[in-house]
Amino acid sequence: MKKKSLLAALALAWTVASASSHAIDGVSVEGGNGDGADMGRIGAQWNWKSKWFQGPNWHLGGYWDLSLGYWHRDARAGLNEDITEIGLTPVFRWQRNDLKGPYVEAAIGFHVLSKTSIGDKRFSTMFQFGDHLGVGYRFGAKGEYDLSYRYQHLSNSSIKRPNNGITFNQIRFQYHF
Repeated sequence: MKKKSLLAALALAWTVASASSHAIDGVSVEGGNGDGADMGRIGAQWNWKSKWFQGPNWHLGGYWDLSLGYWHRDARAGLNEDITEIGLTPVFRWQRNDLKGPYVEAAIGFHVLSKTSIGDKRFSTMFQFGDHLGVGYRFGAKGEYDLSYRYQHLSNSSIKRPNNGITFNQIRFQYHF
């Protein structure tokens, strides 16, 4: 399993590194915890060019978020203590037209886990849906900095029973190019 995690991490790193710098619109780092597990992620983002429901000050926009994460949970001997995950998530964001200031966002994406257990917590599938709600604030001269809070839940949406999920509270920092 560690070999698969390493291969997945290398594939993500190669994808991000091989993309032109103009293709990637942002990078992020996030950390959090929930259900006894700590997590950390890095990610790359690609903005959508569409602006829906645009008014004089606000619009609905969004971006693709490709992420690589690592979870850790202390466990008894013989139980798995970590999981690596890869996620791809379309994120919808209600934001100001100038892309600065407060925003709210919501998303439902896809995640693949390296293992189906962490400590005594069991997942029946390696494939998980990841949904989140977030609030944040973009700042800086060009709106290049972004700090947010996310409440995220991952589960397999009853594809297979049991459908044990995991919920994280996260702090996220993003840099927009």
